[in-house]
Amino acid sequence: MKGSFVVELAGDMAIVRFRGEATEALLLECHEHLLDVVKKAGRRKILYDAREMTTPDLDLVFLQRQLVDAGYLGDSLRRAIVVSNTKLAYLARLAFGDGEYEVFYNDVNSAIQWLEGAPSK
Repeated sequence: MKGSFVVELAGDMAIVRFRGEATEALLLECHEHLLDVVKKAGRRKILYDAREMTTPDLDLVFLQRQLVDAGYLGDSLRRAIVVSNTKLAYLARLAFGDGEYEVFYNDVNSAIQWLEGAPSK
């Protein structure tokens, strides 16, 4: 399944829905679009919904890590990542490193509650 993504605003958070197979070009496009939306809207909370994403190659996991480590959005982001299985959860932890994030298994509601528990900036 070819990959796709959608970035949208909902309340005080940005939501990224990623489906299918990731490629380097798609990941970079998604990140650039997210940067644009988050900067313009001033959001600091991001929900990544990766339940329909296929398992990415390690190269893409480390590319995401580089994007996170680059700090394009600053250090004050709070991220919730929703995954469908333990393999994606493990890769998400590699991809997002030491930042403020939590991984949730198929539980969007808990992810939203966790994000809402953080003050808006």
